Amino acid sequence: MLTAALDVLLPTPCTGCGGAAGPLCPDCRALLAGLPARPAGPSPAPPGLPPLHACAAYRDQVRRMLLAHKERGALSLAAPLGAALARAVRAALATAPPSTGPVLLIPMPSARRAVRARGQDATRRLARAAARALRRAGVPCRVAPVLRQTRRVADQSGLGATARLANVDHALTVSRPMAGQLTGYRLVLVDDLVTTGASLAEAARALRAAGLEPVAAATVAATVTGGGRDRHPPLPGLPALHRLPRAVHRRGPGSRPQSG
Repeated sequence: MLTAALDVLLPTPCTGCGGAAGPLCPDCRALLAGLPARPAGPSPAPPGLPPLHACAAYRDQVRRMLLAHKERGALSLAAPLGAALARAVRAALATAPPSTGPVLLIPMPSARRAVRARGQDATRRLARAAARALRRAGVPCRVAPVLRQTRRVADQSGLGATARLANVDHALTVSRPMAGQLTGYRLVLVDDLVTTGASLAEAARALRAAGLEPVAAATVAATVTGGGRDRHPPLPGLPALHRLPRAVHRRGPGSRPQSG
């Protein structure tokens, strides 16, 4: 709440481009609102990964927005980023088997230590913003944070696809009291970012172990990996955002959110 109040009371630079009129300038807001959702994800995909859609490659303005929301508590970005996630959900559902059931967004769980350090669960907040956007569009939707971690996992940053799969193997489970309440819904796994797809594939495995079948997955952004290290060229079918002056890039945070 304090962060949101400061966003209003104190002038801040735009989290996307670093210019004036923050926390999100009209140009960056319009750019984010205009991103189309398309099929995305790693190639080859890890076993069990549901069909995945995203709105942008993880670079430039979108990268900085996601970092600001997740790492710096820029809560005012939840609504515009959630709207982008909602578009990815709708695109993913359009390729899923036909169904009239309501939609249930299942956010990837954050580690308790990360939630304590940040003072918020950014992924759950993003999922709730996406659910509100979907309901406004006439799609019955709610959020069910039913996944939980069974053990601690190492930081995924810097790990290759094989190492990430091993790192998260059987690290998630579904809350048993909740599992019986999820029948009849179209289950969609959601996250802010996908890299190798290992975490989303593990989440899908955990759901299936509880007798539940996710029909799709959706993220705001997606990266391409190679040689065990992340790189950020445009993904096939996903728009790359325009590059910014070198000085603006230096103002952005140097780290990226952990993702599978």
